[in-house]
Amino acid sequence: MTGPTEATVPLVGRDAVPLAGRDAVPAVGRDAVPLAERDAVSLVGRDAEPAVGRDAVPAVGPDAVPLVGEAASLVAAELVRRADADRESTREAGAAPTAERRRSVARCRRDNAEALAVIVRLHGWPAVEAVGEAASTAALMILLHAPDLGFRMRCRDLIAQATADGRCPAVHLAYIADHCAVELGEPQFYGTRINPVTLRPYPVRRPQTLDERRRDVGLGPLEEQMRALRAHG
Repeated sequence: MTGPTEATVPLVGRDAVPLAGRDAVPAVGRDAVPLAERDAVSLVGRDAEPAVGRDAVPAVGPDAVPLVGEAASLVAAELVRRADADRESTREAGAAPTAERRRSVARCRRDNAEALAVIVRLHGWPAVEAVGEAASTAALMILLHAPDLGFRMRCRDLIAQATADGRCPAVHLAYIADHCAVELGEPQFYGTRINPVTLRPYPVRRPQTLDERRRDVGLGPLEEQMRALRAHG
């Protein structure tokens, strides 16, 4: 399995963002449940209650509602739409960088994170099993660009559990684990986070076995990643 491409999520390279972790990536509650039917529609709309911040704890337990049927489809479409909006605002800011466009990117990412936090709080992590690969990957992109590290770390734990349960691909956990590790000033696990100044990976733990770990989660050798990055300039 290959990692996300730019057509899905720019997780590697200049736009990638960081995460947490020690030698083991934590796991959390089993049976993270998704959404309901029509009641789920309002979760990601204009009136959704923000759930990002120090006290925002994603709900994964008996009160979470499974994401099925129409509700799952609506949430999936919303996640993809929001990830596309992030990608477009980032592209515009890169093409003509202005203070207003940078503020627009920040607003987009903050709003996206708040919408994702509502979904996670009520339904658990939107895993591939529930919303499909494109939408789950979009959720990962939104998470990587979320401004609150605490929220990202809690979701990392949910993704770890979803991966252990077979509901998410291991590569999703690889990206978020590296993201957190770099954010905390710790060595990353898989070398997916690139320093935008040096265009080299941030420090990696046990580099002698890096490509082996990358292979285990479906990533190619690091040098292939670096060649692709250099090719895109």
